[in-house]
Amino acid sequence: MKIRIINGPNLNLLGKREPEIYGSQGFEEYLPTLKANFPNLEIDYFQSNIEGEIINSIQEAGFTYDGIILNAGAYTHTSVAIGDAVAAISTPVIEVHISNVFAREPFRHHSFIAPHAKGVLAGFGLKGYQLAIQLLHESK
Repeated sequence: MKIRIINGPNLNLLGKREPEIYGSQGFEEYLPTLKANFPNLEIDYFQSNIEGEIINSIQEAGFTYDGIILNAGAYTHTSVAIGDAVAAISTPVIEVHISNVFAREPFRHHSFIAPHAKGVLAGFGLKGYQLAIQLLHESK
């Protein structure tokens, strides 16, 4: 099983950025643990602060991978184009957010991705990525 994790803007600053919201561990530090928990899966990782690069990554994986885990960061709430990219592919997508976006500012309560995603996980910290992989793996 082949899964791509795609993280959007500012998620390269995990561990440094607002640790009271996002925790003190960077994603690059967490990724080896995640891969160790699923040794029989092929997990690759992509991060960009640029909307078009995120769309390219979705499209690249969208017909050949078994699943995509997408944390589009703030683009979740603003990017019709990323939502359209998710709608256009056949690979299932799980939308993940480290924080509980519904306990935050009202503009974060809307997602352009969620209507096209298999599901949404929010508020479980980095563990949300593990839960998403489990769900994708179990649904195969």
